[in-house]
Amino acid sequence: MPTDTLNSLGEIAATNTWGAIYPEMILGLMALALMGLEVILPKFAHGAIPRISILGQILLLGYIVIFDPSGCCNGVAFGGMIELSGTGQALRIFFLLSSIFVSYLAMVSFENKTLARIEYFSITLVVTGALSLMAMANHFVMLFVALETATVGFYVLVSYFRLNSLSLEAGLKYLIMGALSSAILLFGIVLLYGAASNPALGGSNPDSMNFQNLRAFLEANPTDTLSIIGMLLVISGVAFKIGAFPFQIWIPDVYQGAPVPTTAFLAVSSKAAGFAVLLTLTKVFAPLSDILIPVLSAVAALTILFGNFAALTQRNLKRLIGLSGVSHAGFLLIGVIASQTVPEATNWVIFYLFAYLLGSMAVFSVFAHLPKEWDSELDLDDLGDLAKRNGFLGIALAIGIGSLAGIPPLAGFIGKFLLFVAAFKAGLYTLLGVGIVGVVISIYYYFGVIKAAFFDVWKFSDEEEEAAPAVPGQMLTALGKFTIVVAIAGSIALGFFQGPLGSWLSGQ
Repeated sequence: MPTDTLNSLGEIAATNTWGAIYPEMILGLMALALMGLEVILPKFAHGAIPRISILGQILLLGYIVIFDPSGCCNGVAFGGMIELSGTGQALRIFFLLSSIFVSYLAMVSFENKTLARIEYFSITLVVTGALSLMAMANHFVMLFVALETATVGFYVLVSYFRLNSLSLEAGLKYLIMGALSSAILLFGIVLLYGAASNPALGGSNPDSMNFQNLRAFLEANPTDTLSIIGMLLVISGVAFKIGAFPFQIWIPDVYQGAPVPTTAFLAVSSKAAGFAVLLTLTKVFAPLSDILIPVLSAVAALTILFGNFAALTQRNLKRLIGLSGVSHAGFLLIGVIASQTVPEATNWVIFYLFAYLLGSMAVFSVFAHLPKEWDSELDLDDLGDLAKRNGFLGIALAIGIGSLAGIPPLAGFIGKFLLFVAAFKAGLYTLLGVGIVGVVISIYYYFGVIKAAFFDVWKFSDEEEEAAPAVPGQMLTALGKFTIVVAIAGSIALGFFQGPLGSWLSGQ
């Protein structure tokens, strides 16, 4: 082997800072440990394994927040495969927090199901680690490997209720659409690699898939047709993951058929990972901004309008939340576009994601406790009389929905306000107007949910109430109450006190 090659390999090996990815390594080891515990422990003790998973994640999250708030190191690692930064650390905390909520929802959803359980928690840990690495990717190889690891896990989680036809249908649709989006993304990566490796265009760098190297090439060749097509295909592949128009077609069916914890996982963590990648790629593709920004602006406007108008007539709860999530993707796209000229907009996008996480988990926690054999059948009628029969869940639903709708003084309102400020500073006045229209439209269907829970008492006679299959929240344990309290308290606290999170994000 030539000496130069050996020296290059030695330089790359010197950057293999394994401590930089210790949270992801721990998540992988925990996933294996859960499977091992299922074999070792007697069957009557298997119920403790999900709690062990949650406890392990809480301890890991606590360690990161208290002892390693900004990450163990900064810069690039593993030969430039990943970039360590404050933003990556914030998103790592985000994914861990989301995984804890999802694990709790899985405990509730599987309570009366004769299905394998431990595998779900193990796959959740693997997917969480993959999403975290995806958010820190600094190279297309790392991005694609992490993305596919997470996507394959989601293929299983979406169709996990194998006894339910809608879950199997959702799994098949997600498999087809996921494969299509991965193919589009990979085709775009191949075109960029071909262009950036072309000596005729000055692309002689052997590692042209590194994001910094690719940006340098694009700065030197801003009008290269192959690069422009590759960029558009890559952005299209990511748009599938975040559910942006016109690549949102899979969301209603998949969100409805998937188990509640998987729907929450897709709605929150998968979307956040997509936006983390998009924030990175918009900087890489900045030399092509004359094409990129108009395309993203059109996608953002259409995403907001489609998501809100499509949700107006929905009665199935999970489809409604899925379509509303499409509109949230549009709002976040405004922040991504604004971040090109307003640097602080990046932190505001992350703040919005945290607000969306807390509001969504509060809502999905209520859905998980509604008395229905298969949660894919939940509709507005299932919320009838909820506030009267279980005031705690009624309040949790109201706060979660209120935050998603952007009602002051909840966190969702502050998140939307910050993104609108970013749009104003960036001069995105048309998008700002579309965003305001989207918020007004969303009030109708969001308050339709609250109306069903608080004001549809007259629909139910005493005989119907007595014949109800269960009282919502009858499985609500102390752990469940604490989990929901964390979600609603966080939504309220971030609405009044943005300083701590904002200062922490800015200090990264």
